[in-house]
Amino acid sequence: MLKTLQTYKLIFLRLIFIVIGIELSLYFFKIGLLFTGIFGLCMVFLLGREMYFYVRNLVLVYNKTISSILQNDFSSDFSKHKFNSSYNDLFNLYETLKNKQNEQVTRDIIYRSILNNIESGVIILQKQEADWSIFLMNDYFSNHFNVSKVSKWKYLKNQLPALCEIIEEDDFHEIKTSIEISINEQSRQTFVLQASRTEIFEQDYFIVLLDSIQNVVEKKEKDAWINLMKVISHELLNSITPIRSICQNLEDLVEQDSLSSEDLEDIKHSVQTMLRRSDHLQKFVEGYRKLAMLPSPKKEKVELQHLIENCIQIMNPLFKKNNIEVRNLVTQNYWINVDSQQTEQVLINLLTNSINALENKDSKQISISAEAKNNRVFIRVIDNGKGIEKEIEDKIFLPFYTTRTEGAGIGLTLSKNIIEAHGGYISHRNENNQTVFEISLIEN
Repeated sequence: MLKTLQTYKLIFLRLIFIVIGIELSLYFFKIGLLFTGIFGLCMVFLLGREMYFYVRNLVLVYNKTISSILQNDFSSDFSKHKFNSSYNDLFNLYETLKNKQNEQVTRDIIYRSILNNIESGVIILQKQEADWSIFLMNDYFSNHFNVSKVSKWKYLKNQLPALCEIIEEDDFHEIKTSIEISINEQSRQTFVLQASRTEIFEQDYFIVLLDSIQNVVEKKEKDAWINLMKVISHELLNSITPIRSICQNLEDLVEQDSLSSEDLEDIKHSVQTMLRRSDHLQKFVEGYRKLAMLPSPKKEKVELQHLIENCIQIMNPLFKKNNIEVRNLVTQNYWINVDSQQTEQVLINLLTNSINALENKDSKQISISAEAKNNRVFIRVIDNGKGIEKEIEDKIFLPFYTTRTEGAGIGLTLSKNIIEAHGGYISHRNENNQTVFEISLIEN
């Protein structure tokens, strides 16, 4: 503000000097000093000319700077004017906006780079009056669907009618569905289509995401095979390596001319170790066989209360041995259509899991409850054990994943497969310092 006043003062001083010059010149003419009067007028002319160029340059710099800002053109160089303190505020504004634009351009480049490197088709539409234009199309969308980066919706519609028709049918509203698209006139592929609409600074945008179901499935299958191979190779090496070492030791002992009692004892222990490792490997293979060859459930009407009582009776010796208090909170008669043996196995697996979770607890409690709603029966096995750590929550149903040294890692996986084969699901959560496993089955 003060610098602006200073500029006005300089202009005002020039006007005063011009007025004084005119007055003096007229005075000199009156008293007969003709040449002095002419000289005075020449000085007034020079002062007026200087003032004209001063104001002109001032206005030109302001106009040029403001014009650059309005047009987002920050390539102009005003360094020769920076010595003039009158422009400080203006140039500070220019530099601030220039830096902000550079930051925005940098962000745009980074965001576009991210969008262009993800394996999902992304297209963003912007509404202009009654029509839509292509605001952004990432490289995956363009390359995968063999679509040139057009600027108008009508051009995209000519190249991908299947996609555009679905979007137009919903009037550019939120969509989540699957869609089949033929690529390069070859076999049709299925994609997950997700679309949403948003308004930003009074501009209407429509965002479309396309994920190939085939790619998602292939990635999941690849990850599953990698995890399976890791587990199998780990278990095989854990058994084969010591067996091979023992066999080498036995070979050395057998090659001796005579065997002492100590040698015979070593042979005995070696054979026992090999048997133990072989039994472990056999159990591992049996566990895999159970998962791979799970028979279809033979469903029949079963009373849930009776099923739970059978499981508690089977597990009762272990409950007594570990000083665990078990409470059956199921009071109503629920009838479920299940394979009783398989469902019993699931409950036994969950109860065994709870016993292991209560290993280092002073007060040990397991509760079994049930609730019917929305044509489903929810069975809950609750314990006050150590709970499931957040880091492994998404792994507990993976085949052969276990945190116990003696565990096979198939109990929860097998339980999940059995319940899903019955058309239900199994989930877990931590609630009030308790671990809850919930089975959902269709009520009969």
